[in-house]
Amino acid sequence: MMKNALYSIFIIALCLILGKIIDALIGGLPGSLYGMLIFTTLLHYKIISEARISATIAWLIQHMGVCFVPAGVGIINHFDLIKTHGITLVSIIFVTTFLIFTVVGLLYQSELDKKSHDPKGPEQKGSEQKDSKPLKSSGGEPS
Repeated sequence: MMKNALYSIFIIALCLILGKIIDALIGGLPGSLYGMLIFTTLLHYKIISEARISATIAWLIQHMGVCFVPAGVGIINHFDLIKTHGITLVSIIFVTTFLIFTVVGLLYQSELDKKSHDPKGPEQKGSEQKDSKPLKSSGGEPS
């Protein structure tokens, strides 16, 4: 168990370091985001063993609330700004969340519509198999 935890922490740290290096070289996105993309790619292509990291990742997700403590402290430290611009911040959060949900929903719906109108969709594939000739049996029947 400890060996897998060390393996997981090493892999996560390595991906984060690589992400920070990419951020320093080309910029554009935060290094942690590049690190997550590298981590996801390594998992997708099975370069990283999912079985070895799953327990550690589950533990990290279970204790993720600790990561939000600094954000809460930051909110308290800047309470005057929140008191002054709170309504504006909340409005921006609601509007942008609504816009993101709307755009993602519309894109998803358009993809579903494309797949349902695809001439080689799942409905057509089944009918192609029904139209094909049955295989001859190897029984002793003359043809």
